[in-house]
Amino acid sequence: MKTRTWPVFGVALAVLLVFVRGVQPTAEAVAGQFLFGLAVGLPIAYLFRRFYPDRVDPVHGVRALPYVALYLLAFLREVVVANFDLAYRALAPGPPLHPEVIYVPLRVETDLGVTSIANTVTLTPGTVTLDYDDERNAIYVHVIDERDLADVVAAIREWEDYALVALDERRRPDDEAGDVIVTGGEGGGD
Repeated sequence: MKTRTWPVFGVALAVLLVFVRGVQPTAEAVAGQFLFGLAVGLPIAYLFRRFYPDRVDPVHGVRALPYVALYLLAFLREVVVANFDLAYRALAPGPPLHPEVIYVPLRVETDLGVTSIANTVTLTPGTVTLDYDDERNAIYVHVIDERDLADVVAAIREWEDYALVALDERRRPDDEAGDVIVTGGEGGGD
C-alpha cells in the first residue's frame, strides 16, 4: 500500500513544529500546536510536492525506523569518541598528525543515501567529505590522521549498512564494498 507523499511530509512538518516551538507539556498545548503545524505544514508540503517522490510506502517507513535509530546511535557514538580523541590530541603532546585524503567507494546509490553518508562523515570531528565521484559512486574523505583509517572506514561502513536497509537501497549490507584507496595527497610529512 502506497500513499501520496506530500501529506506525510506535511504531518512531519507539523510534528517538527511542535518540537521546535517548545510548547508546554500539556495535551491541550501540544494538540493546539500540532493543529497549527498542520495548518502551516500541509500547504507548504503541497507547494513543494514536486521535490518529493510521488508515492511512499508507510509500512516500509515503519520497518525502517529501527535502522534509522541505529544509524543515529552509531553516529552519536562516533561523534562522542571523535570529540574526546580530538581533545586529547589538542591537549597531549605526541607525534605529529598525518592528515590524508582517502577514496571510499560506496554501496548506497540514491541521492539521499550518498548525501546522508557524506554529511555524516563531515559532521564527525576529524573527518570532512571533500568530493563525490558520481561515475564511481565514491567519496573523497579528508582524515586528520592516516593512522586512524581503519576506524574511519569501519564507521562509514556501519552507517552505510543501516542506510542501505533504512532507505531500501538496491544493494544489501552484506554486499562487498570497493577497496578504500589512500590518495597520498597530504600524508607522509610532519
